Amino acid sequence: MTRDLVFHIQRFSIHDGPGIRTTVFMKGCAMACFWCHNPEGRHPYRELQYFADRCIGCGECVRVCPSGAHELLAGIHRFSRERCATHGACVDACCSGALEMNGRIMLADEVVHEVLQDKPFYASSGGGVTLSGGEPGLHAGFSLEILQRTKDEGVHTAIETCGHCSTEALQSLLPATDLIMMDLKLMTADKHEAATGNSNDRIVENARLLAFAEKPLIFRTPIVPSVNDGDEEFGGIAAFIRELMDLRRSRGNKAPISYELLAFHKLGSDKYSSLGMNYTAAALDPPTKDQMHRLLAIAEQAGIEAKIR
Repeated sequence: MTRDLVFHIQRFSIHDGPGIRTTVFMKGCAMACFWCHNPEGRHPYRELQYFADRCIGCGECVRVCPSGAHELLAGIHRFSRERCATHGACVDACCSGALEMNGRIMLADEVVHEVLQDKPFYASSGGGVTLSGGEPGLHAGFSLEILQRTKDEGVHTAIETCGHCSTEALQSLLPATDLIMMDLKLMTADKHEAATGNSNDRIVENARLLAFAEKPLIFRTPIVPSVNDGDEEFGGIAAFIRELMDLRRSRGNKAPISYELLAFHKLGSDKYSSLGMNYTAAALDPPTKDQMHRLLAIAEQAGIEAKIR
């Protein structure tokens, strides 16, 4: 029985594939996109989140913390992340919700049990389970067990991947996966590395791999102002997707390839401070509806079935 680190299981999700879904968020991602909406999924270890605006200064965390990570000075709470051993006693003692433990080790059996609780809703809505993250490809054995066992129960399965994982890991998940959703953020290698901390070589390689798979494939691009909303940058993504569509069709593969545009937003900005991280996307504004529709038109002109999500 495999086990791994999960940071959230979201039931009744409607944004991670068709129908009503349960999305399992794996903890750990090799990318470091500066605008990431789920920074709590970046590091492959447990972390304590401290939301200062919720703290009432009761001092209970100070009393129970075995490593002295919490202090109360003149009625003001101070948290030392360097001292924190993620013991968790402070989370249990906090009555205001200012402290949350991010990440828990779960058995695949526990995850499958929770996913199957909503099986009737999947059947009635065309939904299922989606593995996301973080990056499920970095947890291949754990991910495969969840996908295979839920698929054996008649549940539709999907993965959301950034593509920055080993080709072997991604290939291992395909037999148990009904739908693949993959991010494409930039095609220019140096710009991709500047924005995400990683080259896109492996991502491009894995995208080509998925073009050969006989699985429905949805490419997605988070539209981030000043990063990939220019005609040149976005046009390069659209051209690559069209190339993959043509490649798939040339092999007689009739599984659909489609494209979704996701508008950058700041809804996860408070997570950064709770994790002691700097939110460098704070100065950016979300793209307007007109900007999104302009990019949608570029994709459609390239012959790509696309929509704004």
